[in-house]
Amino acid sequence: MDKIVKEVARRTRKPIGQADIALKVGRVLHRFKMAKHFTLTIEDGLFRWARQDTSIQREAHLDGLYVIRTSEPKQRLSAPDAVRHYKSLAQVERAFRCLKGIDLRVRPIRHRTEDHVRAHIFLCLLAYYVEWHMRQALAPILFGDEDLDQDRTRRDPVAPAEPSVSVKRKKAVRVTEDGLAVQSFDTLLKILGTRCRNLCKVKAASSGSSFFQLTEPTPLQSRAFQLLDL
Repeated sequence: MDKIVKEVARRTRKPIGQADIALKVGRVLHRFKMAKHFTLTIEDGLFRWARQDTSIQREAHLDGLYVIRTSEPKQRLSAPDAVRHYKSLAQVERAFRCLKGIDLRVRPIRHRTEDHVRAHIFLCLLAYYVEWHMRQALAPILFGDEDLDQDRTRRDPVAPAEPSVSVKRKKAVRVTEDGLAVQSFDTLLKILGTRCRNLCKVKAASSGSSFFQLTEPTPLQSRAFQLLDL
């Protein structure tokens, strides 16, 4: 803003109008989001500014802080648990991303009747329910943090979350305690999808019988089926 003051002071032969000065000042204030902390005087050919020290000091006392209010009494919900529940909204947002994104693709909905739309949404929610339980069961061979639910109840709810020792090890060595390669959920589904159910036909003169045969699972597939209790 000092540059604008000097620019306005230089233009004595053809002073800058009030509207033009306001546009220049507005661009600066919009960039830094600090308009509430300044007192401005803008006229034709005149611009002055000053800091509002009281406002700045009041803002400094609250810098980096936020307040969560709840109607729940302390007997039912403590202050740390209120913060934890507030932060758990991230799980709801993650569910919506899963539904709308490439995982389940709840949209587009190409249905015309109310019943068909409700059925479509129900199936997508059911699919997410199955996926959530699969992620929980397959956690030992996925990159996810197995200790996350327990750590949420013990750690400081305000301080930045730190990954557990187990997940740090997973990401460092990328191998499970069983010696299997750690997977993301997407890559694990692709690996499970390689197991085939083949239809075999016997070339006999009279019978011509057939039967189904499953391919032998890999160690990673066997471990995944074991965790899923299949």
